[in-house]
Amino acid sequence: MQDFEDSSLPVFKVERVQLQFSISSEFVAARVANNVLILALSTGRILRIDLDSPSDIDGQAAPMSAPHSITDSCLDIDLPKKPAEVGLIRCLFLDPSASHLIICTTSGENYYLHTQSRTPKSLSRLKGVGIESIGWNPALPTASTREILIGAADGNVYEDYIEPSNEFYRSQEKYLKVVYKTPEGSISGLWIDEIPGRMEVRRVIIATPSRIWHFVGRVGRHGSEGSGSIYTRLFETETPTLHEVGRGGKSSPSALVVSPDSPDPDFLNNEEGERYYAWLNDQGVMHGKLRTAIGSGNLGTSVFNKSKTVSRSQIPASEGSSGRKKPTRDPITAIALSQWHLLCLVEGRIVALRRLDEQLVYDQIVLEPGENAVALLADQKKNTFWLFTTHDIFEIVVTDEGRDVWKIFLKNQQFSLASQYARTPKQRDAVAVASGDYLIGKGQYLEAARVYGKSSRPFEQVALTFIDHGQQDALRKYLLTKIATYKKTSIMQRTMIASWLVEIYMSKLNSLDDTITTKAQLTENSSTADTKDELDAIRHDFQDLVTKYKGDLDKQTTYDIISSHGREQELLSYATTIDDYNYVLSYWVQRERWQEALDILKKQTDPAIFYRYSNVLMVHAPAELVEILTRHDELDPVKLIPALLNYSDKASSIPIAQNQAVRYLNYCMNTLHTTNPAIHNTLLSIYASHPSPSENALLSYLSTHALSTPPPYDADFAFRLCIQHKRVQSAVNIYSSMGEYASAVNLALKHDEIDLASLVADRPSDSDPALRKKLWLEVAKKVISQQGTGSIKTAIDFMKRCDLLRIEDLIPFFPDFVVIDDFKDEICAALESYSRSIAALDAEMDASAATAEHIKADIKQLDRRYALVEPGERCRVCELPLLSRQFFVFPSCQHGFHSDCLGRRVVDGSGVTVQKRIKELQASISRGGKREREGRELDALIGGQWYFILTLLCLSASCRLMHVFSVFSVATWQSSQSRNLSSLMQMLRKNGQYENWHA
Repeated sequence: MQDFEDSSLPVFKVERVQLQFSISSEFVAARVANNVLILALSTGRILRIDLDSPSDIDGQAAPMSAPHSITDSCLDIDLPKKPAEVGLIRCLFLDPSASHLIICTTSGENYYLHTQSRTPKSLSRLKGVGIESIGWNPALPTASTREILIGAADGNVYEDYIEPSNEFYRSQEKYLKVVYKTPEGSISGLWIDEIPGRMEVRRVIIATPSRIWHFVGRVGRHGSEGSGSIYTRLFETETPTLHEVGRGGKSSPSALVVSPDSPDPDFLNNEEGERYYAWLNDQGVMHGKLRTAIGSGNLGTSVFNKSKTVSRSQIPASEGSSGRKKPTRDPITAIALSQWHLLCLVEGRIVALRRLDEQLVYDQIVLEPGENAVALLADQKKNTFWLFTTHDIFEIVVTDEGRDVWKIFLKNQQFSLASQYARTPKQRDAVAVASGDYLIGKGQYLEAARVYGKSSRPFEQVALTFIDHGQQDALRKYLLTKIATYKKTSIMQRTMIASWLVEIYMSKLNSLDDTITTKAQLTENSSTADTKDELDAIRHDFQDLVTKYKGDLDKQTTYDIISSHGREQELLSYATTIDDYNYVLSYWVQRERWQEALDILKKQTDPAIFYRYSNVLMVHAPAELVEILTRHDELDPVKLIPALLNYSDKASSIPIAQNQAVRYLNYCMNTLHTTNPAIHNTLLSIYASHPSPSENALLSYLSTHALSTPPPYDADFAFRLCIQHKRVQSAVNIYSSMGEYASAVNLALKHDEIDLASLVADRPSDSDPALRKKLWLEVAKKVISQQGTGSIKTAIDFMKRCDLLRIEDLIPFFPDFVVIDDFKDEICAALESYSRSIAALDAEMDASAATAEHIKADIKQLDRRYALVEPGERCRVCELPLLSRQFFVFPSCQHGFHSDCLGRRVVDGSGVTVQKRIKELQASISRGGKREREGRELDALIGGQWYFILTLLCLSASCRLMHVFSVFSVATWQSSQSRNLSSLMQMLRKNGQYENWHA
């Protein structure tokens, strides 16, 4: 098959097939199926050629020499007996799958050949039966033929089941049975197919030269396949539909052919996948669709009633040698069906008629005068067509035969089929324009709108057509279809159409609303349900429109259109669709519909929307707004401060416990743990500015954050707020938290808050009694100044609240004219206290003097202590003679050390500072510095590190810890014990001697 897209090639072309081998005998029969060609020769030879591999004929390969050629190597397939015994091959029957071949001879012998066999087997039960046609089982391909129908020359219809066998004596046929008998002679055609969806129902068509029967019915089934006839039930129980034509004066060829399978699954020969048939009879060719849908009527009647007949007269007569038409016309010799055409062999010509309109599209002389045709065949599986003569093979090449089918459908006003078979955009557009014009003429405006939307008909022309006819619904449908055809780059067209559609939808919605209102007013019982359903459908369509084409709609233009029609619901729906929540919120806020605004705000995630509308919503719906705000931790509370302050100013009459701004700020601090000073300062501002005289909330907040360093709020700002709003207790609290106790007391006294000042005066710690006394003196001064001369007793009682105050501290604050009698008891008590204190001091001084005398005696006693050094005494570090150089000796234990050895030990175990100083002194002495002074300092440093010496002594088995303390004076021990005790313990642990010391 040629390229379908090449319309320059002719639809039909007859080409001779070149045989690359010589055949001395004539062709007597031929069959083609599934790209397998079977040729029968007059000599009894049978050739099987696989057209998919034309270089391999019956398994023997040969080179191809040219297109449409068959190569020359062939292995004969011969009948079991010679032609002289069984006669010449009369005809062949090949199933559509090319698996089963039946060979008939002139003497009535019939043979069966399977595709995998090389030896034909005789069909003994069919011996003597003149086979004219075979109806193959629709379930093929199978290993056996299964149930087939055989039409004979005597009018009988046989059912046979042929199963190939390699056993010589085994019969190929399981059974053979006559299932039907026609009233007239030879059966020229048989066809069997299944009804889709009804596997047990079969259709059987039987054709003779003048009659055709159509059977439809259920077939019988037996226990095992091939055990008995299945078609007997159908023929016995079903009444066929019969169509009869008048017989001609003389016998003429007859045949029944069916259209082949579609070569392209995208272009089935009809929308239901049904086949077409053609019946060659005495009157011409009857053709029609083999319908499969069983309706209320008879299927066979439907098939025959809608069939057409091509008479012989519709085919032009042949021209004679003189160029004139022949006066007589020979009958049609053979026919074949392609997808769209009827091929006829007439007087040696191949004539093609278009099946849809029976127009002649091809007429070509193929046969030479006197040349006879053997067969005109179609391959049902592969859609190839062949003409066989006694010596030649012709292929009828079909190229894109459906290229003009759409025109026929268009001419017949079958626009759906025309659109289906239109190949190019131009063809589809022509179909759409014609279909639209037809529908407009019929008044079917909605259908026309859909078709026009896909056509190239000028936009303004179509739109004006619908407007002139008042068809707004059709116009809406047309615009919806049209906008879908424009590409995204056609911005202007898409925007214009989309905006127009919005206008049409708004008008339609208003019209439906008016209709509902009018019906309700005119008749109380009038039903408006249908109109309401339509209203809901239009609203749904409008929503689909703005959702699909929101990118093509200009926002402001669309708002203006919808607003001009007063369609609130659609306005908000559009704004929501394009995510313009600012518009939706603004709309509800302007109409003071706070709950609707809050419902929209609940669904938002953009913080900017919260910041923008929190100001107005905080005033009119504070509790609900705060509830929403607490669900959005991502918000920045600082940006909400203006709204919170604005609300607090206008909600001053609300108790502080019910203040929603305070609620949100506390949420930020307690749940979000916000430390931003702006948040804390805002809360302080709201607490301080509230008109309530109570400072409990403010004091509670300040107490909560009293220990924070630094505080999360601005202390200066908080103090100014407290002063501004006369929150004295809070201001004093702030001063106190800053450690400014004097300022706090002064502020409290300034506002006559004596008790508050007293509390503050007690806050300084015991480590600073002077400050505490100073504060109490300020408080006492204020108290005395307020009490006057008449309440001296009260002032004295107040003095007792602080243990630091004495009567002499308060006397300067009393007026000069105060009589001493008023507080003589307090003066006497004070003098007695002083006397007791002086006596205690005298006792302490006497004890100290006695202690000093004891210390002096101990020192004198230590000065008289000595130690004896033997001549052979050695240093406990280096083991060299002790007297060889300067040394230290300890009288209590008699241990001696060279001063430099002891110095090294001390340096190794001392701190960095002592090490550094010892090394400096040693270096200075070695350089000849001030030996006497520096020597004394060096001895003192080395001897002063007594705990290292103690460690050295502990390392000796003969030494005891208690002896060490006798080396030093009591004064030395007292001055160094607190400094060196911990170091001593560390040294002992390091050297493993801590346990010995502890013992």
